[in-house]
Amino acid sequence: MSVKTYLCAASAAAIATAASAQDPDLLVFDWSGYEEEGFYQDYIDTYGTAPEFAFFGEEEEAFQKLRSGFRADVSRPCPHSVQKWRDAGLIEPWDISEIPTYATVAAEFRNDPVFTDGDDVYFIPADQGATALLYNTEEVGAEDAESLQIFTDPAYAGRTSLPDNVDDSFALAYLATGTTDWTEATQADFERAADWLREAHANVRTYWTDGAELNQLMATGEVTVAWSWNESFVGLADEGHPVSFNREAEEGSSQWFCGFVNLVDGPGSEEQAHDFVEAWLQPSSAQYMVSEWGYAHANTDAMASFDADTLEAVGMGQPDAPVLAQRPMDIALREQMIETFERIKAGF
Repeated sequence: MSVKTYLCAASAAAIATAASAQDPDLLVFDWSGYEEEGFYQDYIDTYGTAPEFAFFGEEEEAFQKLRSGFRADVSRPCPHSVQKWRDAGLIEPWDISEIPTYATVAAEFRNDPVFTDGDDVYFIPADQGATALLYNTEEVGAEDAESLQIFTDPAYAGRTSLPDNVDDSFALAYLATGTTDWTEATQADFERAADWLREAHANVRTYWTDGAELNQLMATGEVTVAWSWNESFVGLADEGHPVSFNREAEEGSSQWFCGFVNLVDGPGSEEQAHDFVEAWLQPSSAQYMVSEWGYAHANTDAMASFDADTLEAVGMGQPDAPVLAQRPMDIALREQMIETFERIKAGF
C-alpha cells in the first residue's frame, strides 16, 4: 500500500492552476493533491476530462481570495470555516436531489446546524483523517512518546515539527492542556493552550506545510517528532522508515474532516458541480482514498466494506484514548486562535 503526497502548489500570494487538460466548465478551488483523478473517476467517465483546478494552501488564504473577487464553482473548506463563509455570503445551498449519494453521509453531519439550515445543505463532508504523534522509533524511546508533553521536552529541542495549520496545532495544544472538546472551550482553556503552544514553539525546528515536506524532514532525520496527519505515517512506513504513529498518547489525538461547498456565482456549470460531488461520494473514491492516501471517506456504506485491520494499518482505527474532533467551534474563539498562532510562529 502506498500514500501519495504532494508539494503544495499555492502560497498566500499566488494561486497556481493545474497544467493537465481540464474541463473549462468547472473550476474547483481545493487543497493541492485532490486533483488526482481517482477521487472523481465517474466525473471523467461522464465528461471525458477532469475539471480545472486552482489551489490554496490554507483556509484563511482561500477565504480572503474569495472575498477579494476570485471566482470558482466548488471549494473544500474544513468545518470550522463553514459558518464564516456562509456569513460572508460566499456559499449557497446544494441541490441534494442532484447528489443522491449524499444519503450515505453520516446523520450527525446531515443534521448539523452549521452545515444545514432546514432543507438547505451548505456543506457535504468528503474526507477524514487523524492528526497524532509521529516519531522515529530509532531516535525516540517509546516511553517518551507516551505523552504529548514530548513536544515541550528540552531533550527534543530543534527536533520537532508542527503543522503550519492553526486548527491542527491548536488541537494539539488543547489536548496537551486537558481540553478534549474545543466546542466547549472557555477563554481560560484557550489561554492555557496558547501558553503551552508557545512553550512547544521553542522546540520546533520548522512548521511543515504539507505531507511531502514532513516526509522529507522525517526521512532525513532532521525531525524525529512531529504532529502529523496519518498519510505521512503510512507513506514513511511503506518506504521502510522506522516510524510509529501514536494515536493513544496519554492525552489523545485529533480527528479532522473536510468537504465541499457550492460557491456563489460560480463561473461554470451548476450541473457539473453537482456531478463532481456525486462522483466524489462514490465507493470507488472511498477505495482510492483509503488505499492510496490512508484517509477515511464520508460514504459510510463504502467505509463499512473495509475491515478493522486495514483501517488500523493506515491510522484510522478506533484509539483507546481521547479524540478531539475538529468540529465547528465558536467563531470569535477561532479568530483568536488564528491571530495568536501567527504571533507564536513569529516568536511572540
